[in-house]
Amino acid sequence: QVQLVESGGGLVQAGNSLRLSCAASGRTFSNYGMGWFRQAPGKEREFVACINWRGISTYYADSVKGRFTISRDNAKNTVYLQMNSLKPEDTAVYYCAASLEAGKPSIYDYWGQGTQVTVSS
Repeated sequence: QVQLVESGGGLVQAGNSLRLSCAASGRTFSNYGMGWFRQAPGKEREFVACINWRGISTYYADSVKGRFTISRDNAKNTVYLQMNSLKPEDTAVYYCAASLEAGKPSIYDYWGQGTQVTVSS
């Protein structure tokens, strides 16, 4: 089992930044690829970004490319999502997830509870 706890969400004005953190505990964090997803009210959950176990390969949704950066610190069992130039359409609950798949995973095995990000215009 892997337990994931997100933090860092909040209310910000458009154009500002937030950094989300996801702390992992349980099984060896460095064995897992990590991803960030989000779900806005009335919408399906969507992929935001992911990073492989070594932190070398990253993938982003087109909607956040160039604005968001995913990173990880395996010594701290933590994955981050730096969000810059935030837009009102980035408002959502953000979830981190862990996967044993390599590359860009299609299946995630563990999920956090989510953290709310609200961007005001």
